[in-house]
Amino acid sequence: MAGWCAAGFLLLVTTMAIFAQLLAPHDPEATDLMSIYQGPSAQHWLGTDGTGRDIASRLMFGARTALAGPALIIALSLVASVPLALVAAWRGGKTSFLISRLFDILFAIPGILLAILAVAMFGTGLTAAVCALAIAYLPYTGRVVLAAAHRERFLPYVRALEVQGHPASRITIRHILRNLSPLIAGQATVAFAYALIDLASLSFLGLAVQPPTPDWGVMVSDRDALLQGHPMGVISAAVMIVLTVLSLFTLNTATSGEDL
Repeated sequence: MAGWCAAGFLLLVTTMAIFAQLLAPHDPEATDLMSIYQGPSAQHWLGTDGTGRDIASRLMFGARTALAGPALIIALSLVASVPLALVAAWRGGKTSFLISRLFDILFAIPGILLAILAVAMFGTGLTAAVCALAIAYLPYTGRVVLAAAHRERFLPYVRALEVQGHPASRITIRHILRNLSPLIAGQATVAFAYALIDLASLSFLGLAVQPPTPDWGVMVSDRDALLQGHPMGVISAAVMIVLTVLSLFTLNTATSGEDL
């Protein structure tokens, strides 16, 4: 039951992000200084912020960067880490040793620290943060896939395929990778949740998504609203981050146990 609720919430958030242009009642960046810090109403479902922007609209559009950024991070990390892990598991020896040490070195570097370094070198913005976090997240899936692929490498069916003359590339892609796909999907789901938190934290610090672009991390960083006693925008964005992360973990747990 919990798994179905988590899946439903994630589907709702994804739909909100994709169709924000149609669902949002207002332009998320349109300011109205005559309507600052208004409470929830029929016109502004969650009220307005310090410049009169509609909070509900910013929440909907903010889902785009909140989901697209982590998705890009995980996609880039998977494209690099999974082939490296498969090559290391198949070839073994020095190749496996070098790739394993690479994963260990990257795992020792905090993603946030690497992202801050990238921003310091290339300037603030989503691109530098995403690229840095993608590098930092390489070992999150790579180490797990390497261990599983190494175990799979010496199973009888792989030996049989080798004896039949199947090339290594075909065995790894059509058989080993296919068998490991549920594991990769599970690791990617967990990594996505952590990437969402890291990217929101960088936006909170002003290093990733920049105002006035709507983003959940940017909305949480609105200290002026808190100081003036109007926390609706901050609370709503924080709740969306927490619920999305919890839903991802719940869904991963449910699917791992095959009990939605």
